[in-house]
Amino acid sequence: MSTFDINGKVALVTGANRGIGKAITESLLDAGASKVYAAVRDPKSAQPLVAAYGQRVEPIAFDLNDQKSIEAAAQQATDVHLVVNNAGVLKTADTFSDDAFEALSFEIDTNVYGLMRTARAFAPVLKTNGGGAFVQLNSVVSMKTFPEFTTYCASKAASYAVTQALRTNLAEQGTAVYSVHPGPIATDMGSQAGLDDVAEPPSLVGQAILEAFKSGDFHVWPDSMAKQVGGAYQSFAQGVVTAEMAEA
Repeated sequence: MSTFDINGKVALVTGANRGIGKAITESLLDAGASKVYAAVRDPKSAQPLVAAYGQRVEPIAFDLNDQKSIEAAAQQATDVHLVVNNAGVLKTADTFSDDAFEALSFEIDTNVYGLMRTARAFAPVLKTNGGGAFVQLNSVVSMKTFPEFTTYCASKAASYAVTQALRTNLAEQGTAVYSVHPGPIATDMGSQAGLDDVAEPPSLVGQAILEAFKSGDFHVWPDSMAKQVGGAYQSFAQGVVTAEMAEA
């Protein structure tokens, strides 16, 4: 297990302007982070965070679908100790939807390729700054598929697979990796998915990440549904996912 001390550290959070990303940014700053780069497509959208926290928030242009914007951000944010890849997209499509292939392609490009682009660009930065930490938002649907969101679930299952590999890859440079699996959270995306009646506050995600930094747990289960899934998944996670196993 790898722990991480956020106090006095510099972080970058993708999708920091709203929802879970905004809540994570606030949690990190309230816990003592010296600065957070609010990595968003439109830096102006992060102005409310700047108004609240002043120079401790620095908006930076960042698009998970644009390799050049990610590389430019890595060249600008050279003082980063923590990267939280929170941004993602959701389409409501199942296997038989007319737009199933288009939806899956769109979600894979952002939720999977975007993760890989971000990890590849920032791993050297984290290594230079002593290792640090990398956090990926993966969702409970990376483990449990809901048919009406088939393509989204598939993209999150793939991002979870990449995150597991990153845990091993980045351990070699002293970077701790955390996989966060929220259930229904009160965000615009949650509303789009029709989850308003069961959604819980996004602040739970920020709090759970901070707890994982202290415990060193790879899997992070922030809310009620997540904890239910995590409880059932725990033995498999310990016996297979985080266990040292020889390749077949």
